[in-house]
Amino acid sequence: MKSLPNPSALASRRTILQAFGASLAAISAGVYAEEFPNRIIKIVVPYPPGAINDVLARAIADQMTQSLKQSVIVENRAGGNTLIGTQAVATAKPDGYTLLQMPAAHAINASLVSNLPYDSVKSFTPITLAASAPFLLLTRKDSPVQNVKELVRLAKEKPGQYSFGSSGTGGNAHLMGELLQSVAGIKMLHVPYKGTAPVINDLIGGQLNYTFSTYSGAASALKADRVRVLAITSAERSPAFKDYPTIAEAGYPTYDIEGWWAFAAPANTPAAIVERLNKAIIEAVKAPDLAPKLAMEGIRVRGTTPKEFEAFLSKEIETWRKIIKDRGIKLDT
Repeated sequence: MKSLPNPSALASRRTILQAFGASLAAISAGVYAEEFPNRIIKIVVPYPPGAINDVLARAIADQMTQSLKQSVIVENRAGGNTLIGTQAVATAKPDGYTLLQMPAAHAINASLVSNLPYDSVKSFTPITLAASAPFLLLTRKDSPVQNVKELVRLAKEKPGQYSFGSSGTGGNAHLMGELLQSVAGIKMLHVPYKGTAPVINDLIGGQLNYTFSTYSGAASALKADRVRVLAITSAERSPAFKDYPTIAEAGYPTYDIEGWWAFAAPANTPAAIVERLNKAIIEAVKAPDLAPKLAMEGIRVRGTTPKEFEAFLSKEIETWRKIIKDRGIKLDT
């Protein structure tokens, strides 16, 4: 009678084979990473051309092309409130050749959008938080309101009679206005628009009382002296806007919001490739011919490790989840 195989021997062989397979995979990944990059790298920007996200991505791509000795290009895949471009990266091959310029809206969508076609965290490999910038709380130039305390006082005297505009329901400007109402105990009227330009135009024209905007979105109106900055949204003053107080200084220390731009790859991208990309992106944003230009736009260079960005993203998602839940915010249908 033929003897049966020893179960422990089979388990031992299986373990050896698994270890051997893992070793081969590690060697293969290491060799692949050493060759990386050997073809064009694509950065997907989930916004149309021309906006600050696109401009920043192209500037970084140019710097990366020089340091990596390989072409880095930008592909704009706008639509679906950043979902189309983001999903394209989530489903791409995890080889380091398709990257996502991940905006602050990514953290908002995690709670605002039901049935996302990807997991906001698990579908991606974090690379770095590249840069951030505060938003500006604006009013028209001839407004009698000079600061946040006066805004709050007037809003309390006339609940719901003061309006703030945004580029759309669920966007940064909308949620920042909701957060201000929450921490200050006031009620204002939210007026959603389609884009920043019409918001600024109506603010100047007196159809709106306030709005939140990036510096780039309000630059023309600021230079023409048509709007006034009441405060910025970061907890600390910005080196680029030293004369502008923060909302936190007005007595709301928990108010700390910034726009940000990060980079991520599809989930399971090899660590060696992520490390190479992390180094290249950080070198790009800190390059002598780029960093000063960013500073003039109020953009602060960051450059974190993948783990630091992962922790930052988790915190941002939780921050917006609480605001969205507490204020009962839902996308327009």
